[in-house]
Amino acid sequence: MLERLQSLEDRYDRLNEMLSDPEVISDSKKLREYSKEQSDLEETVQAYREYKSVVEQYKEAKAMLEEKLDNEMHEMVKEEISELGKQQTELEARLKVLLLPKDPNDDKNVIMEIRGAAGGDEAALFAGDLYRMYSRFAETQGWKTEVMEANTTGVGGFKEVIFMINGKGAYSKLKYENGAHRVQRVPETESGGRIHTSTATVAVLPEAEEVEVEVHDKDIRVDTFASSGPGGQSVNTTMSAVRLTHLPTGIVVSCQDEKSQIKNKDKAMKVLRARIYDKFQQEAQAEYSENRKLAVGTGDRSERIRTYNFPQSRVTDHRIGLTLQKLDQILQGKLDEIIDALIVEEQADLMTKADS
Repeated sequence: MLERLQSLEDRYDRLNEMLSDPEVISDSKKLREYSKEQSDLEETVQAYREYKSVVEQYKEAKAMLEEKLDNEMHEMVKEEISELGKQQTELEARLKVLLLPKDPNDDKNVIMEIRGAAGGDEAALFAGDLYRMYSRFAETQGWKTEVMEANTTGVGGFKEVIFMINGKGAYSKLKYENGAHRVQRVPETESGGRIHTSTATVAVLPEAEEVEVEVHDKDIRVDTFASSGPGGQSVNTTMSAVRLTHLPTGIVVSCQDEKSQIKNKDKAMKVLRARIYDKFQQEAQAEYSENRKLAVGTGDRSERIRTYNFPQSRVTDHRIGLTLQKLDQILQGKLDEIIDALIVEEQADLMTKADS
């Protein structure tokens, strides 16, 4: 482990040198590539340097015990050795986690797609609850949210809502939300007080850069049509809505949220690129999962991952058996406890695989 950490520190120092090189500075592609690599290494290298410092202090303190010290100084050095030993153990554990394989998409923005599934109007209302929950969570993280497309229902929910969350590390936290979410509650329209069960599906797609997904104009059919949703007279009467069909994969994306056809096409392209990238990832993951599945689930969109029980104010994540009596707080966007538990579970699983 220490040899690997030393090689990472050497690479980090080399990157610092290269980022000062006029040739690199004048090459925007290399500058971006090296800057990202340096940024990715920074946390690990800083932790390794802290670890080396603690190890050195520990050795020096141990050597002091060999000297003739008065009782008070002897006890102080012993306490320092104990404290440094704890720090060393904690840093070793942290470094092991930092050296685990990283998802290359972790730092990316995400495109989230929420759809009401089983349950009619109640499922659409629940889809709206989930959209607000993720929007509030994004606010707490300092991320920005932008609606790409929304298909509303008359009762105030969403048949479908697609939105983008811009923020460093958004995918690293939200990727665990992929799957079917179930709600158990008494609908407002239910006079008998019976609990209904409805579901909504959540898809979390990492934003794909143009260099990652090559989409040729000849492979896309572009259709324009008049928007059908709310937005005022100009939206409903102009041919501003755009539908993109990617012919090789059959993926279709529509966008009518903006008054401008150009803006709608730009938004639709972002969603299309993310879906194509996700399709390739899902195919690769399906093959990978034949050999190994993470404790937090397969990432299959049909997998039921969580239940929100209103009568008991309970939220249960079925993948890790976590139950919290904090339904109101969670729906207000306080998802950290669940997400942190999922991250720890996945890291533990990766550590087990690495040690076996």
